[in-house]
Amino acid sequence: MASTQSLLERMDGMRVGRPHIQLALIGGLGLLFDGMDGSLVSYILPIIKPLWHLDGAQSGLIGSALLIGIFIGSIGAGVLGDRIGRRRIMMYALALYAAATIAAAFSPSWELFFILRIIAGIGIGAESAIIPTFIAEFIPKHRRGFFVGAVAGFFALGYVSAALIGTTVVAGLPEGWRIGQLISAAPIVMLLWWRRVLPESPRWLLTRGRYTEAEEVVLGLEEGRLVRAWHGPQTTAGTTAPKAPPLFQHVDLWRHGNARRTAVVWLLWIAVTFSFYGFFVWIPSLLVTKGMTITGSFTYSLIITIAQIPGYYSAAFLNERLSRRVTIALYLLGGAGAAFLLSQASNEGAILLTGSLLSFFMNGCYAGLYAYTPEVYGTKLRATGMGSASAFGRVGGITAPILIGAAFPALGFGGVFTMIMAVLGGAALVVLVFGLSTSGRSLEEIEGGSADEPGEEVGPDGGSPTSVAGVPRTVRTSEGGGHGSSL
Repeated sequence: MASTQSLLERMDGMRVGRPHIQLALIGGLGLLFDGMDGSLVSYILPIIKPLWHLDGAQSGLIGSALLIGIFIGSIGAGVLGDRIGRRRIMMYALALYAAATIAAAFSPSWELFFILRIIAGIGIGAESAIIPTFIAEFIPKHRRGFFVGAVAGFFALGYVSAALIGTTVVAGLPEGWRIGQLISAAPIVMLLWWRRVLPESPRWLLTRGRYTEAEEVVLGLEEGRLVRAWHGPQTTAGTTAPKAPPLFQHVDLWRHGNARRTAVVWLLWIAVTFSFYGFFVWIPSLLVTKGMTITGSFTYSLIITIAQIPGYYSAAFLNERLSRRVTIALYLLGGAGAAFLLSQASNEGAILLTGSLLSFFMNGCYAGLYAYTPEVYGTKLRATGMGSASAFGRVGGITAPILIGAAFPALGFGGVFTMIMAVLGGAALVVLVFGLSTSGRSLEEIEGGSADEPGEEVGPDGGSPTSVAGVPRTVRTSEGGGHGSSL
């Protein structure tokens, strides 16, 4: 049986092949439907508001239901993903989301629709937290940044799909909002595919003592196929299978050398999500204040949404050409500049151009964040770290519409985007000064590195004096996912 170190070296040293692309497609499709469902509610609300005679507070509850569910799902998926595995959480999350969305399509009242939207949000939050973690643990180190960023780009494809479904199906057909919900539940059929081909992460398997199973999965990757294997914990004479990590290990996010990493990623998630939601929730209304018709504002919003796609994929490309932290900072500064230009725009053409630029850069930030966040934690803490960052980022999304709505009468159009510019610029400074370099390094080497040396760069082979091909020489078996822990 191959050693743990040997398996990790083989994973990071192999060429990207068909199974890696297949895994990226699996993860990307999951995120596409998540993005589509989350965006579709903005087209459904104008339909169901008169249908159920909703007042402002009730409409607000339905609008926020998904965010509430995403917060719960992100936190829950993180802790469970580290405890029972990535694959099972991906499967359960998809099933929960699809079932709740189908049920929501037949809701007889807004109260039931609200509850089902929260449940669907739990599934979406779980998938958005666990899928980047899962993909990052499979992709070789020299292509990890591109692949995880590209998978995150499927969110943008989902947003554009929602716009198309919203304008054609939801608004154009009788009971179109119900049909739209059924369309967004289509990934239920993906469960059949996932159940047949989806393997568990070898890195997670190794933390649980399932060495033979991990070796079979890695061998399958080398042979160009996805292998599902089940043998249970494998132990040698005189040893016992490693214990599962604690169900709630969030305190480890702030100790064992993880505090700076956690502070940086949480601040980035809150800043980017605040700016993103502040922009996209308010842009139609703000455009109307600049003299556009409502119809024109929605058309411009669609064009601006499409600009997300090149934003994601250009950043995914730069994730490998530059370090993740430099890519994130570059797109944050680009977003700050675009926000300033938007605040100064005086005609529709300028608003469209600068709004598209802001959309481009904001979503490029997410491509960098989704690649960067799971890299900075060890395997036993990785899903918890990713889920917590994603969840607390929603604080920015929840507060942005409220703060911008309250500030707009006093600050005006220019002041709102100046505020967004300040948030983005401050976040760029933080990641440049305190961010950790992760490009070209194995996940184990990043974990073993010092969080107090954020600027450390490595050669193209990702090696260091304390590693062999990017893998720590000493692999410990102690509990916990913090600095210096096993995987």
